[in-house]
Amino acid sequence: MSKPDQPEAVLQVEQVTKVFRDFWHRPKVTAVREVSFEVRRGEVFGLLGPNGSGKSTLIKMLLGLLHPTRGHLRVLGRSPREVRTKARLGYLPEDSYLYPYLTSEETLDFYGRLFDLDRSERRNRIGQLLEMIGLQHARRRTVGEFSKGMSRRIGLAQALINDPDVVILDEPTAGLDPLGCRQMKDLILTLARRGKTVLMTSHLLADVEDVCDRLVILYNGRI
Repeated sequence: MSKPDQPEAVLQVEQVTKVFRDFWHRPKVTAVREVSFEVRRGEVFGLLGPNGSGKSTLIKMLLGLLHPTRGHLRVLGRSPREVRTKARLGYLPEDSYLYPYLTSEETLDFYGRLFDLDRSERRNRIGQLLEMIGLQHARRRTVGEFSKGMSRRIGLAQALINDPDVVILDEPTAGLDPLGCRQMKDLILTLARRGKTVLMTSHLLADVEDVCDRLVILYNGRI
């Protein structure tokens, strides 16, 4: 239960372990080992650790894409496997795939249709998101022409098209130059000011140090 002076926990991870097994169902890799933490409403929370430390596995379990071997996860008070839970999440994967022949507007419109948003709502949100990420000037350019930084910003916009309560960002600054990193960090801080709860992963201390309120450090699947 949340303390009276603290915001409620919207992500809860309790003694979670994930074991990947081989073809014969024998334990092969223990990616996450008895990890516990919670993310409170309205904060930017970081998962910091080197490649292979279990960050992406944890995120996939919070998204309901993988199931824990042991332990419990709650997202917005419910199981991450429920469809209504997933509808309140926004996700930027480390390598997001964008259809290169679609424009910025068409890309966001496509994802808005997946959430069954009506036409006027899609139009309003697309305009607001393009303004937020600073790509109004490129609204009719195909994303296949975009730089890495522009592609990451469009990826962030598609993660926000459903106006999610929780935004999960997997290595949001991966592959970006210093300017692109600064722009992405500024966008994360903008989300925090707008009341979003943000969970982000990184293997770079500077990334989480610049934007996160709290963090956990993972190594070999443990905190």
